[in-house]
Amino acid sequence: MKDSKYNFVLLQKFLIKMFLTEIPQIKHTTANNFFLLAGPCAIEGEEMALRIAEKVVAITDKLQIPFIFKGSFKKANRSRIDSFSGIGDEKALKILRKVSETFQVPTVTDIHEVKDADLAAKYVDVLQIPAFLVRQTDLVVAAAKTGKTVNLKKGQFMSPESMQYAVQKVKDSNNTNVFITDRGTMFGYHDMIVDFRGIPTMKSIAPTILDVTHSLQKPNQTSGVTGGVPEMIETIARAGVVNNIDGLFIETHFDPKNAKSDGANMLDLSQLENLVSNLVEIRKTINKF
Repeated sequence: MKDSKYNFVLLQKFLIKMFLTEIPQIKHTTANNFFLLAGPCAIEGEEMALRIAEKVVAITDKLQIPFIFKGSFKKANRSRIDSFSGIGDEKALKILRKVSETFQVPTVTDIHEVKDADLAAKYVDVLQIPAFLVRQTDLVVAAAKTGKTVNLKKGQFMSPESMQYAVQKVKDSNNTNVFITDRGTMFGYHDMIVDFRGIPTMKSIAPTILDVTHSLQKPNQTSGVTGGVPEMIETIARAGVVNNIDGLFIETHFDPKNAKSDGANMLDLSQLENLVSNLVEIRKTINKF
């Protein structure tokens, strides 16, 4: 029994390695580490994107963490009409491409409409489907048909088991490069929780990432601006690593309080190295079992 469980874990690790090698320019795939999607919530400008990318690349190279730079080229899902939605679609996408070319790293951005799929695919390596939209068949299929790797964020209203159908939509579109991101589950109107029982379930469907920033959001605030609990990021991240999560998703900014989107739940960039260093040490321990 113990041997069969050990062999299953080895198989999963091999499959993750093979999955990652399908993503252009990704490094450290043999390090037996979790992989990391990290960057700002939204692309606010070229200087900020390059500044954040440079720091995260240095950290992930030092710790041998496979890294994908994350940044939204537009924010279509806003609480208020006066909320920041972007600097212009192609302008932001060109910045993402510059990050990739400057640091030789893959990039991921989310899409909100079918027409976004082909446009974004010209500039980035991974297309992300937002949690609120993950049941939109036309959108998922459009992303899959670009041939890019697809990141499906689990809906806050969905069970872990139900993600098999979203994943199957990608596979039925002749694309096997798909993973799932758990970004928490609604707990009442104003809070999110992470049900760690869902991790093995989702891992049996596709490689699985834990979003440790959005899962700490405080939605539906009376101000119309989403709140968060960033001081709990390490707590959630540690629990994810202990429970054999394949990857982590962390939004980070050098000035979260003045970020134009999701500043309330982003990690301060100055804290990232200490956080992921701790997580790498936990991962080393977990790998012994």
